[in-house]
Amino acid sequence: MKRLTILLPVFALLLACPISNAFPAQPMVVKFGHVGPPPHGQTKGIDAFAKYVFEKTNGAIDIKTFPFGQLGNENSLADQVQSGTLEIAAVSTAVLSNYVPQLAITDFPFLFPDRKTAYAVFDDPDVMAKIFGYLPAKGFVGVGWTENGIRDITNSKHDIRKPEDLKGMKIRVMSSPIYIDTFKVLGASPTDLPFPEIYSALQNGTIDAQENPLMTSILIKATEVTKFATRTQHIITECIIIVTPDFWNKLTPDQQQIFRDAGKLAIKVNREVNDQLHEKLPQSGLSVDEYCKKNNVSVTDLTPKEREVFKLAVKPVYEKYKKIIGPDLFDFIEAKIKSHSGK
Repeated sequence: MKRLTILLPVFALLLACPISNAFPAQPMVVKFGHVGPPPHGQTKGIDAFAKYVFEKTNGAIDIKTFPFGQLGNENSLADQVQSGTLEIAAVSTAVLSNYVPQLAITDFPFLFPDRKTAYAVFDDPDVMAKIFGYLPAKGFVGVGWTENGIRDITNSKHDIRKPEDLKGMKIRVMSSPIYIDTFKVLGASPTDLPFPEIYSALQNGTIDAQENPLMTSILIKATEVTKFATRTQHIITECIIIVTPDFWNKLTPDQQQIFRDAGKLAIKVNREVNDQLHEKLPQSGLSVDEYCKKNNVSVTDLTPKEREVFKLAVKPVYEKYKKIIGPDLFDFIEAKIKSHSGK
C-alpha cells in the first residue's frame, strides 16, 4: 500500500505531461552524398547546408554528409536519388544531363565570359526556376547549387596553348556527352573515369591529362603527377542539390523553404571558401600560383586571342547541342548572359 502511495504522484505527473514532451520525437536522419574533396568549398558549403537545416528545424532533420564519393560516383548518386534509396545529393549538371538533356546548357564550352557573369546567371531566379523545372519529370527536386569551379587542364606531356596541342592526348573528362564531344572536337581522346580514380589513372599512365579547376587539381594531388597546367577556363562546373521526391513530399512547406534557404547558404559558403583556397591552400598555406611555382608545375594562362581560338574550335559542339536542348532554352540563357555581363 505504501509503494502504491509513492507511485501515484508519478503517474499523475506523467499524465499531466504531453506525450511529445515525455517522449521527444526522434530526428529524421538523412544522407547527403557528393564527390567534393574534404577541404573544398563544395564540401564546406554542403556541411553548412546540413547545419542550417538541423538548426532551423530544431533538430527534427539531421543530415549526415558523405564527401569524395563515399556513397558512389555522381552517376550512382543520381541513380540513388532517382530510385529513392538516397535522400539528397549534389550532382554536376554534366552528369545530370544524362537524365535531363536540357541541363547541358550550363556546360557549353566557353559559354560565360567570366566568373562574375556566370554567378549572376546561376543566381537569377528566372534561370533557377527554368532549369530546376526540368527535374521533377525525371525524379529529382532541385533546391540549390554547389560548384566545383571553372575548369582547367593539367597534363603530363607539354604546355597547351592551342587545340592542336591536345591532339591524341588521353584525358579524363566528366561523364557527360557534351564534355566528351568537346574534347573529341579539340582532338583529344576523352574518357569518363570516376572522380576519385583520377590520381591513380594519371600515376599509372592510363590517362595523360585531366580537366578540373586548377585549385581542385592541387587538392586531389593531380599536380603531383601532371606538371603542365593550362588555365583554359573552358566550363564552369555547377552541381544541383537534388532531393528524392518521396522524401521531399514528407517535408512540411516550412521545412521545404528551409531546404531552399539552405541551398542559398551552401553556394555562398562554397564560393567564399573556394576564393579563400585560391589564396591559401590547406597544409601548405600557399596560394595556387605559389604552390605551382614551388612544386615545379608549369602554368599557362591563355591570352584572350588564344581562348577565342578554342571557342571557335568547339563551334560544332554548339551546333549539335543547341538542337538537343532546343533553341528557345539556348536563346533564353544567352539573353541572360548578355544582360548580366552588361553587353
